[in-house]
Amino acid sequence: MRLLFGGEFSGRCRDAAAALGHDAWSCDVRPSERPGQHLQCSYFDNEVVRQHWDAAIYFPDCTFLTVSGARWNADSEWRQEAQLSAVHHVKALWKMPIKRVAIENPIGRLSSLWRPPDQIIQPWMFGEPESKATCLWIRGFRLLVPTHREGADLFLEPAPLDIRESVHREGPGPERRDNRSRTFSGIAGAFAAQWFGDQREAVA
Repeated sequence: MRLLFGGEFSGRCRDAAAALGHDAWSCDVRPSERPGQHLQCSYFDNEVVRQHWDAAIYFPDCTFLTVSGARWNADSEWRQEAQLSAVHHVKALWKMPIKRVAIENPIGRLSSLWRPPDQIIQPWMFGEPESKATCLWIRGFRLLVPTHREGADLFLEPAPLDIRESVHREGPGPERRDNRSRTFSGIAGAFAAQWFGDQREAVA
């Protein structure tokens, strides 16, 4: 399958899918953090939109959409306009002529200004010792099935994981935005395995 991961600079989702034999591409205005197939531009650029994609997962910027920033948006006219622009941005992604599309964002204003998400997941559901509620709007995909849950019975480890909130505790600094936006490897692996499957088996 030919896959697009729009708004991904870490390459984690791209590489997880590529490891299963897919023609996977990341796309972001920032360069990729690791070697791989990467389009350094906006995912709205004609170079990207005109290509054929079997599926796409988008990670739009959440700066003006998060719950934590809502009170600041209410006190600023330009921030309110930026928030509406961010919502229109997401709606445009949803209308992309791609059969299977998923949009990822933290819990925020999209639920009220657009529509509720199809699924809310946590990194610890996929083996990561972290807490970060993540919303998914899904078209053409099944809901993700957690591989772990709170309780030792489904953890690969012998005891429940010590859940952290490192994303929420990320301090101010030039790397804050990047550190908070990377997809956890456990979730990236779930995207690849459950939504795209192992292409190597299909051609074996």
